Amino acid sequence: MNELTPYTSTTGPVSGAAAPKAESVRQKGLQPLAEPVKGAVITVSDRCVSGEREDVSGPLASRLLGEHNVIVDAVKVVPDGVEPVRTAIREAIAAGARVVLTAGGTGVTPRDLTPEGTAPLLAVRLEGIEAQIRAYGLTQTPLSSLSRGLVGVTSRDADGALVVNAPGSRGGVKDTIAVVGPLVPHVLEQLGGGDH
Repeated sequence: MNELTPYTSTTGPVSGAAAPKAESVRQKGLQPLAEPVKGAVITVSDRCVSGEREDVSGPLASRLLGEHNVIVDAVKVVPDGVEPVRTAIREAIAAGARVVLTAGGTGVTPRDLTPEGTAPLLAVRLEGIEAQIRAYGLTQTPLSSLSRGLVGVTSRDADGALVVNAPGSRGGVKDTIAVVGPLVPHVLEQLGGGDH
């Protein structure tokens, strides 16, 4: 039988420097946005487009993003599908949005194609944030694991935008923004070349 032993480094500290003690390592704290940034909310729903259902998630997303200094002038409603989603995201970015949140189309029905419409627009996916959104959502409902929503940035420069796919439910929108909202300043700072 093998005995388990604690892990110890065989390489030692880099360049002979002593490793910092855990209590002396300072983590960078989250800071709010210094100035408002333009945002966009896109509700993706065939039923909302047809008038069969009132859009309640888009206005909620707009309000919650506003609490994080992301200003959304109006919610756009588009039908489900790859092209409507891709076109709406492109238009929002062309109009100057630095944060674009889609609500809806992240499930597994045949018309849930928001991630497929979003993926080609992302230069870098932020899979850690995607996982964090799902993990947080699971504390609220087991249905959170059914969301295929993506999070990423459209480029790595100062003109890049953060794109977030939220589920279409009000709870999914609340959970998504609860995770993403506080991270927006840091993501945008990094796109501007800031320190991490």
